[in-house]
Amino acid sequence: MSIWSVIFWTSLILVCYSYVGYGIFLYIVIRIKRLLQGNSARKESTFEPEVTFLVAAYNEEDFIAEKIANALSQSYPSEKIRFVFVTDGSSDRTNEIISQYPMVQLLYDPQRKGKMAAVNRAMALVKTPFVVLSDANTLLNTSAVALLMKRFEDDRVGVVAGEKKVMPTTGAAEAQGEGMYWKYESLLKKWDAELYSVMGAAGELIAIRTALFEQLPEDTILDDFMLSFRINMKGYTVMYEPAAYAMETSSASLGDEYKRKVRICAGGFQSMGRLLPLLNPFRYPKITWQYVSHRVLRWTLAPLGLLLALVSNLILILTKANDIYIITGIAQLCFYSAALAGYVLTRRQIKAKYLYIPFYFVFMNVTVYIGFIRFLRKRQSAVWERAQRSIAVQ
Repeated sequence: MSIWSVIFWTSLILVCYSYVGYGIFLYIVIRIKRLLQGNSARKESTFEPEVTFLVAAYNEEDFIAEKIANALSQSYPSEKIRFVFVTDGSSDRTNEIISQYPMVQLLYDPQRKGKMAAVNRAMALVKTPFVVLSDANTLLNTSAVALLMKRFEDDRVGVVAGEKKVMPTTGAAEAQGEGMYWKYESLLKKWDAELYSVMGAAGELIAIRTALFEQLPEDTILDDFMLSFRINMKGYTVMYEPAAYAMETSSASLGDEYKRKVRICAGGFQSMGRLLPLLNPFRYPKITWQYVSHRVLRWTLAPLGLLLALVSNLILILTKANDIYIITGIAQLCFYSAALAGYVLTRRQIKAKYLYIPFYFVFMNVTVYIGFIRFLRKRQSAVWERAQRSIAVQ
């Protein structure tokens, strides 16, 4: 077997494992675990501790009133929940609107340093044993806080991740790819949690034990990801509560989605550098396999494998290697042609569901390369540029 054959098959296996194989292996391991331990029913919990509902917002005048109304509608004992909104740097009417709600505590600093700096400042003032963090541009189901808190009855749980749902929008093609991606991610989260722990919580809805919170550097890009893994490294699990969910619309345009994904990817490389100990299976035997398979490979070897599989396949065809490479070459050509067609239709806001799958897959991997370059050049600021969102279907 030539070196190009080795590169091709290794790359193909890496890509398949990262996106499909890991899920299959994970499910098999879970099935074995169920057989060995039994499928015990979850006990109904009445755990209702005091909790702070914390929202970091920046220039959200168009949505903040709806966010506050949604927060206040939570079906949780009013005497046990506090609402805190931190709006550092906001220059529109966000503060004025929040001030109209006496039950909401407003924290404001004229200087804008980014979300992590705002959260660090707010958390220093929190007195409740638990905190729910929620993005300013999301809406929660009314039982979200209650469902998250019930998970903390287990002392081993340090973080509880809620579900993210992409709402139907008026003609935004981006919702097709993003929505399908999150459905798959939600399934992996469910299985990750059943095996041991969710591999990073999404900032749309996350609950933590206040005592486990540690201030992170202000330049942290993926604050939710880093926060959940730091607590993970202390020996606590990150649980998943799919019945507690945050709803948001997709990005308003492909350009906005591109900026969002590039920022996430740049933050991914930053996070991996700061979480290097997690690569040691002897130190973190319960986390390393899940972490590397679900997160690290998708930000490193999988995107590289896609490129190498294409290049090596072309070289093998040109050097007249085995006929199998003609078949794999045609398959790749068909796949990337479908991705290109999906891109063209996306630009025209035409919905063709099955073409968005290859398009969004390629799109995500391209943003990894751009994010890596931005990370190397240190051009990705922790002070995020808020992406425009589509208008939800009423």
